Amino acid sequence: MLRRSAASLRGVTSRSIRTTVLLMAGLSLAACAIPRGAALVSEVTSDQEAANFALYPVTEDFLPVVADWPVTGEKLGNWPSHGHGSNERVIRPGDRVTITIWDASENSLLATPGAPATPLGEMQVSAGGTVFIPYAGNIRIAGNSPQAARSILERRVGEFVSSAQVQLDMVEGESNTVSLVAGAASPGRYPMPDNSFSVLDLIATAGGVSGALENPKVKLHRGHEFFAISASTLYEDPVRDIALRPGDQVVVEEDSRYFVSLGASGSEEVYPFTKDFISAADAMAIVGGVNDNRGDPGGILVLREYPADAISADGPEKARVVFSIDLTSADGLFSARKFRINSEDLIYVSEAPVTQTGTILSIIGSGFGIINAVSN
Repeated sequence: MLRRSAASLRGVTSRSIRTTVLLMAGLSLAACAIPRGAALVSEVTSDQEAANFALYPVTEDFLPVVADWPVTGEKLGNWPSHGHGSNERVIRPGDRVTITIWDASENSLLATPGAPATPLGEMQVSAGGTVFIPYAGNIRIAGNSPQAARSILERRVGEFVSSAQVQLDMVEGESNTVSLVAGAASPGRYPMPDNSFSVLDLIATAGGVSGALENPKVKLHRGHEFFAISASTLYEDPVRDIALRPGDQVVVEEDSRYFVSLGASGSEEVYPFTKDFISAADAMAIVGGVNDNRGDPGGILVLREYPADAISADGPEKARVVFSIDLTSADGLFSARKFRINSEDLIYVSEAPVTQTGTILSIIGSGFGIINAVSN
């Protein structure tokens, strides 16, 4: 009976050893291909020559260097410097003016007896900025306020009718208007009431920014020039509000700039820009930071591609560039607050090496639990 029990125990032990050996071999193979959510930073940056990219650590010393490199992806245009014109209306070609000449003298050249007022009717300011007055000819009034234009006409008419007085009323023509093309409650063409009529004035006159727009930006088309600024910046910093010029076109639309987050970040998504300037620190906050269980705060990578003409001695060495940010150091944290994220940048949070080690140990621990269960 005892010999049978001993033989049975030796069989179980032998099977346990074989199971252990097979399990350990299987674990060794499995450890080579453990499923992960992201790559290690060393894996991404290991072979720069083969992948044809340049690697730059983001530090305090590097920030002034990269600040001179061109902005990639879609960008906001340079917004004009602030400036406000006078509150006076200005007559321009295409405007319509109504002129009436008053003369109480008995032998007036213009007025008839018993009717001291001589209405000349409504007339359009010519392309040359002039209006025609009988006996005086063409008189230039464009570029003047209605009050100044009235004085000019009165002085010229006074050369042959000394007692004449001039009354002038003005209606802005199409050339003295600005347009809000889209993105407001009531888009359309609006006359300029004076030279101080600004971008925010136009938006307010058109009923404000449409509530359907997320993160709206304001685009200004002025002749062949283009400018853009986020609406939030314009609201928060009224000094950036500028006076419009006749013919300006304003469009309010959603900011189409974006960046992408992948890897062991808080979330993997496409994110729109929420303001004009987004730093790497801002972007990490937007994506939810580093995944506490997987991410490597010392291995934040920003992947960007520059145009070929940007490669120079003062620019990036290659078109493909990887910026590495270490959020475990004070310099890395401070530098992340000033490092600019461009539209279409890819922010990649690498996986922490300890995560892979922990997974292997977890599998091995589970394996030994199975062995113990078999042995028992």
